[in-house]
Amino acid sequence: LECRTGLKWLHFLSIHRLCVLCIGQIPLYGSSVTAADAGLLSTLTLSQTTVSWFLKTPDGSSAAGVGVILPYTSADPVPGACNQEFPLEIDPNIYLQYNLFETTITFAPANIGYGRGESPPACDVDTDSSTRWRLVYELYQYFLPEGDLSEQSLISSLERAANVQNMQDNGRKVVSLSSHDRTQFSFSSLPGQGVIFSVIVRDPVLNTSASYIPVHTYACSFNSTLDGCSDLGRVSSKVFFTVMGLAGLFVCFVGHRFFKCELFCMGFCFMAFIFFVLITTTTTLEYDIRLALTALMGVVGGVAMVMSWWRFGSVMACVLVVGLILGFLISSIAFFTPLGDIPIFHNDVVFWVVFACIMVFVPLFFIRWPREGNIITCGVVGGYAVVLAVNAYTYTSLSYITLDVLKRLLNHNFSRAFISVPLQDIDFIMITVWVVLGVSGIVMQLYREKSRPFFPPSPYVMWKQERERRKTNVLDPSHHKPSLSARILGRIRQLTQRTEPAGETTPLLF
Repeated sequence: LECRTGLKWLHFLSIHRLCVLCIGQIPLYGSSVTAADAGLLSTLTLSQTTVSWFLKTPDGSSAAGVGVILPYTSADPVPGACNQEFPLEIDPNIYLQYNLFETTITFAPANIGYGRGESPPACDVDTDSSTRWRLVYELYQYFLPEGDLSEQSLISSLERAANVQNMQDNGRKVVSLSSHDRTQFSFSSLPGQGVIFSVIVRDPVLNTSASYIPVHTYACSFNSTLDGCSDLGRVSSKVFFTVMGLAGLFVCFVGHRFFKCELFCMGFCFMAFIFFVLITTTTTLEYDIRLALTALMGVVGGVAMVMSWWRFGSVMACVLVVGLILGFLISSIAFFTPLGDIPIFHNDVVFWVVFACIMVFVPLFFIRWPREGNIITCGVVGGYAVVLAVNAYTYTSLSYITLDVLKRLLNHNFSRAFISVPLQDIDFIMITVWVVLGVSGIVMQLYREKSRPFFPPSPYVMWKQERERRKTNVLDPSHHKPSLSARILGRIRQLTQRTEPAGETTPLLF
């Protein structure tokens, strides 16, 4: 490659495979990098007119990919030039790691620019405005189209994030930091959702900027035979959430009318969520087994809630549980917004205190209007259940409203992660569906129930009242009817005692 500037930057993106990018023909420690997003930055001498890079795969097989080459001037910052952690002397790469809960990126600090053939400025001698400590870093995200795992989508998206200007125009700025801040950040993992991360370093004195090597992830593996990107939509999840969506649609429109069915569904959700958290944190069972046990315990919770209302007739206790579910969803929605990325909420204590306060406030607010609160819960929660059912078949970011809270419960380090998800066309469609379902369900139930009693009476309480009425009302024919126990004992005596002869059966003759 012919060179006319002092620095050359090469980024090679391999499609779903690792590649080795090196300066020499033989990969050596300190002069090569192995990654799906591999990049090298070469400094040139005064007499150097060409530069060569070599590319291969670890196992020698073929791999498809795309390369991007960018030149830098002496005024531009040098990404990764103050590296003290990674093998390369100048390392412009962003190192990415992910798991089910979070995606973590790390990069080496940059240095200020310098001319061709000059010695680079010292990194940690001084901290004044003439050193690299004046540099500012900006972290950007670019989301690929939802549910699109194709190579063409990745390549075209890389073109929109390859350099500084493109990333500024198309990406989303997440955070800006100084040279004194840590160069490691965590984000919520979005399995199956393609994301490109890029770091732009700026020199505020010279008003120049440079980009690190963009890195992409789907938070899943294309080479895994189990739990790979192609296996994200589990059959068990589809069955579970389809049934849940149908139940949610029923509750959304007629939940208050069929109060026992609503209590069963709400008790199911309440117990299933708690049990899934407990079984996930205390066992290592496979996902399908955990989901089956969660469904079983959800049924137990639903039956227990219905029976508690049937036996004790305490409507307020049941409505309190229902209100807590609505409060949980409202609190989750609040932290799904940019509010959740405020630094103070990265502290677990602050987060859970505020979350719990919002969650508890909702049922307390509706104590004065229990019927209205119950109907609103039916509409909002039932509509969201439909959204989750749709998410089982096509990706939508709205599922992360509750999933991010679940991740924070299951992973103690998740509090450091930025809660950042894309809102694309399918998400706006599902938001519209959710709003339409919720509003129509609430309005319909309020209209139908305006002339009915606030809540149906408890069957057990009605039976007790009827029994007391029969005891005190002597005009009621049932008052003179023996009790059930007396009738059973009488029948037993008839079967066990000998029948006495009736005596004379013919009329007397006079």
